[in-house]
Amino acid sequence: MAVNITNGPDVCLHAEKISKIYPGTKALDEVSFNVYKGKVNVLIGENGAGKSTLMKIIAGIEQESEGELFMGEEKVHFDDVTEAREHGIGIIHQELNLFPNLAVYQNIFMAKERKKGTVGLDNEYHIKETKRIMEKLQHPLDPHTIVGDLRVGQQQMIEIARNLIQDDLKILIMDEPTSSLSEQEVQVLFKIMRELTAEGISIVYISHRLEEIMQIGDYVTVLRDGKLVDSAAVEDIDISWIVQKMVGKGKSYPKRAGNIDWSARETVLEVKDLSLPKKGGGWLLDKVSFQLKKGEILGIYGLMGAGRTEIFECIMGLRPEHTGEVILNGETLNIKSITEQIDRGFALIPEDRQREGLVQTMDIGKNLSLSSLKNYAKGIFLKSKEEEANIDEIIDEIHIKVADKRLPILSLSGGNQQKVVIGKGIMTNPKILLLDEPSRGIDIGAKTDVFEIMNHFADAGLSLLVVSSELEEIKSIADRIIVLSNGIKTAELAGDEITEDRLVMASYEGHNSGKKN
Repeated sequence: MAVNITNGPDVCLHAEKISKIYPGTKALDEVSFNVYKGKVNVLIGENGAGKSTLMKIIAGIEQESEGELFMGEEKVHFDDVTEAREHGIGIIHQELNLFPNLAVYQNIFMAKERKKGTVGLDNEYHIKETKRIMEKLQHPLDPHTIVGDLRVGQQQMIEIARNLIQDDLKILIMDEPTSSLSEQEVQVLFKIMRELTAEGISIVYISHRLEEIMQIGDYVTVLRDGKLVDSAAVEDIDISWIVQKMVGKGKSYPKRAGNIDWSARETVLEVKDLSLPKKGGGWLLDKVSFQLKKGEILGIYGLMGAGRTEIFECIMGLRPEHTGEVILNGETLNIKSITEQIDRGFALIPEDRQREGLVQTMDIGKNLSLSSLKNYAKGIFLKSKEEEANIDEIIDEIHIKVADKRLPILSLSGGNQQKVVIGKGIMTNPKILLLDEPSRGIDIGAKTDVFEIMNHFADAGLSLLVVSSELEEIKSIADRIIVLSNGIKTAELAGDEITEDRLVMASYEGHNSGKKN
């Protein structure tokens, strides 16, 4: 049963027709949203749906372009995080926002310090409260431990602890809080969440893990392309309802041709028993094996923290501590550097295009040719005409919408920026293209373009490894799919075996096996 998005006595915060406009795009389009008192209010949608933008507005990080916020009968507007915090709103970011060079207690009380006297700090109180809150979170730590020495899951718990010390907390926003946690840590977090809601605190919970939503959520609101799709009580829906609302009727991606016997195709890449140790013990990858065929798109699916990106890092030479074999065209590689792997025919399209894929001070053309500059070297000079011709050719081939290649890279839309990152990899003339979440943060039209580019190069004989956390996408674009969970390969699916149920179940098998992070 759908929930009416209107202000009422059970609602502690109501967002009324919130819009957020950035240059060239509308991230939110008249979205209304209720936060119910003492409930877990789940916000869900595909990447780029506008979830984090809406939460940033509620938390005072961003300001709405249009629309209104109400807390009870009071209309509110937050110019910054401090104002939101004064109204009892805290936020746990998806990206950790800690000081790695400071101690645990210093991080927890940063900007919330208790004074002792006129100029001193009451560190005795800070240390005592740090011990108490970390024990409540079942993570007893020495308050003096330097945060940079802790593993990511422990750092995530410190991020959570920072918000729990807020005395007048009314609403706690959690943006993907379990992405770095083990199954045991997730259950501890859920216990804390239920204790908070029992105290009347409202939680806004963003997660891509559908099973978690059904387990912990009370209400679900679905966004798609910056718009409100639907809202319902969790007791009235199931996972298929969520998936249908997220994906939408009539939405489709370019499908790969089925019924191909990939076992008979030439093997280009073979990975045997790939293992990667974790700092502090355990494994990020535990004896993962697979084959990649010529002209194939092999998908890698799993939850955040499953080890998907780590596979790419090992193959590209970013993780020299890995063990196992990487075999290219029958030759076992001794992987030493990224440059060496590019020379061998590997190209990586990273997940974070802004930080790792683009140089924002360079123009579009220079970004495209950056990884292949040595191909145009002539002594200390560059063969500029050849470089320019190849840039023009790739712009035309993958349909980058650009008026002038000398314009700044940031003048392009997110989808066209992603095409530039892919084009940069293609210009190195690779044999194997590694794509890490290639459609993240781009709109549906741009996603379709990216998938058509992938199909085009696979049909031309290029072999592709693709990481995606979005079910509908990975099902459509991949010829075969391997599934990871907690660093373990739990399934290898092809053809009619590829179903949402099997993918979701396999992505949880490593959690259910008792393996701990």
